[in-house]
Amino acid sequence: MRVKNIYADTGRPQDPGREYTEDLLAVQDLRIERIISRGHVSPPDFWYEQQTNEWVLVARGRASLEFEGGRMVHLAEGDCLFLPAGMKHRVTYTSKNPECTWVAVHFP
Repeated sequence: MRVKNIYADTGRPQDPGREYTEDLLAVQDLRIERIISRGHVSPPDFWYEQQTNEWVLVARGRASLEFEGGRMVHLAEGDCLFLPAGMKHRVTYTSKNPECTWVAVHFP
């Protein structure tokens, strides 16, 4: 067993220009990752269209997502959202202070 803390900085690059991702758990068809964003957003005209379902939780900070068709969702600390496989979305805002800490669960 290994205890991990989603707020710990252990092993995290200190380069503020890069978004940080880390798998907290990866077994069979389930992956749980921690993402630390510091003002990072999706590139212009880029859309995520993942092959798996995703459940996201904003554990710290704030974020905004845009969906195909223009719908916007604003997430604050503690907010979570289910994104079905194939749903086009993009990140349009993440807070810098505090940095946005996500927990993302990917599954079939």
